[in-house]
Amino acid sequence: MTGSGPDDLLDASGALPQATPPWTPRDALRVTAVRPIVTAPEGIALVVVRVETSEPGLYGLGCATFTQRYAAVAAAVEEHVAPLVIGRHPADIEDITRLVHYSSYWRGGPVLNNALSGVDQALWDIAGKRAGLPVYELLGGRSRAAVEVYSHAAGGTVEETLDEAEQLIASGYRHIRLQTGGPGLGTYGAPGTRGGYPRSPHPDGWDVDRYLRTTPELFAAARDRLGDGISLMHDVHSRLTPKQAVVLARALEPYRLSFLEDVIAPEHYDRLPEVRAASPVPIAVGEQIGSVTDAVRLIRDGGIDLLRLHTSAVGGLTPTRKLVALAELLGVRTAFHAPGDTSPVGVAANLAVDISTPAFGYQESHTYNDATHEVFPGTPVVREGYLAPSDAPGWGVDLDEKEAAKYPPVKFRHESWSAQVRRPDGGLDAP
Repeated sequence: MTGSGPDDLLDASGALPQATPPWTPRDALRVTAVRPIVTAPEGIALVVVRVETSEPGLYGLGCATFTQRYAAVAAAVEEHVAPLVIGRHPADIEDITRLVHYSSYWRGGPVLNNALSGVDQALWDIAGKRAGLPVYELLGGRSRAAVEVYSHAAGGTVEETLDEAEQLIASGYRHIRLQTGGPGLGTYGAPGTRGGYPRSPHPDGWDVDRYLRTTPELFAAARDRLGDGISLMHDVHSRLTPKQAVVLARALEPYRLSFLEDVIAPEHYDRLPEVRAASPVPIAVGEQIGSVTDAVRLIRDGGIDLLRLHTSAVGGLTPTRKLVALAELLGVRTAFHAPGDTSPVGVAANLAVDISTPAFGYQESHTYNDATHEVFPGTPVVREGYLAPSDAPGWGVDLDEKEAAKYPPVKFRHESWSAQVRRPDGGLDAP
């Protein structure tokens, strides 16, 4: 008896036949190539997928940036995703993304979802170009004129941090995340000091008790110096226990933060509802989510006030717009992740959602260097604290492959830092 397992669908060479659905496309347009492009114009590895079509000059770009494992994403695109997409009509976005998602059997995670996101966002870019419209108009059009963004002020001392905050305010920002360094090299978002704990097994360690004591001091000084008219945020970076998170949130209550970010590690997200219930400060979580179902639980179960997705890590625009619709219905707002490890293509995708959803809360921003603007013509630029999407068809962002090739990625950039994030006693901590 002949079986009907996966091997029966391969030809004699083991190649995958065209993954065609049981319907006839209405025209002859087809995907002809799917390629990952890795570039690092700021030293941070950015992964972008280019999807080409049979129509000359018609292609799309999608962000697939998982900078810490960029080579794995690029390999997944080349070896496993591209054969599923080549030959398909680029308009079949929903079917293609579901096919790529289901095809690995073991689903989810940042590697597979970023590979999927690169294709998904590129297909939306193509859809906008075919329609002659920016992608946000395909999502329902504007809900606001522009997107007010926040930026980061950081320093080795409180004074240095607030000096940088004042510079940002002078340039038009009204929303600022504050991070200050301290003893040891494991501080997050600001410079640390080597040998901070000289009598400890790990003199370069990070001390949680000091952090809990000094962070409220930072925000007390910030309110005294910056006043009440500036929106302030802070990123814990997943380093606290649920009880410690509540202690910090209550200590920060007098300083009226707009949100407290990533208060506990992803392994303990089931405790977020109790943390949020006890916190007087809004809780923003989600950049480390690697599955749509995990993001749904954050929204549905009352664990967050703000959904802080790294949108390519959940699979791109298609799942993101569904999650944002759920967030709107349940009173959760967005605060998408977008530092330097989101490509300008990913920023454009974020903006398309931000500008079109009533659920918008905040948007993280990053000021790209000149090299990035050369690699990615059309890179969004912050003006007076706001970002506006391009009105060009698609994302309005392109990629110059000759320029991109000038900036090859370097491995272990993140790992060289994260390996140092230990307590003074030598125990590893969340980076």
